[in-house]
Amino acid sequence: MPTEREVQHPDGRVERITETSAAPTTVVERRGSGMGAIVALIVGLLAVLVIGYFLMNMNRNDAIESNAVAGAAESVGNAAENIGDAARDAVPSRN
Repeated sequence: MPTEREVQHPDGRVERITETSAAPTTVVERRGSGMGAIVALIVGLLAVLVIGYFLMNMNRNDAIESNAVAGAAESVGNAAENIGDAARDAVPSRN
């Protein structure tokens, strides 16, 4: 059965207090500021940017490598042509 009482404070306030014999229920509310979600979002965005940078850099390196191989093949072709011309010029022609 609840017990009620009133407390009068010197400043004129009256406080009404109700007490019950049942065990009191304690409710603890916790609220975050939301900074954790913001930090996680920023970290995720940075991770995506870093991964994207490395993927783009890898594609750029592949293109550079392909161009280097093509240039080397062209040089080998030119050298073979020069050797063929030299061999043709070294043999006297029969007229």
